[in-house]
Amino acid sequence: MKNRFKVLRAERDWTQAQLANELQVSRQTINALETGKFDPSLKLAFRAARLFELGIEDIFQDEVAS
Repeated sequence: MKNRFKVLRAERDWTQAQLANELQVSRQTINALETGKFDPSLKLAFRAARLFELGIEDIFQDEVAS
């Protein structure tokens, strides 16, 4: 699943550790999300949407071709 974590984090000038703290996950989880090695749980997706004040679909995109 593609996501905009790296871009959204950079726009706020946050480190991976700062974003991890805000989302209550490890820095390694943020790294795995940004590199596409991990898909977030629904709970984490909602937490990110609230943090960034965006819809879930504005942060995450399914990689399945239409």
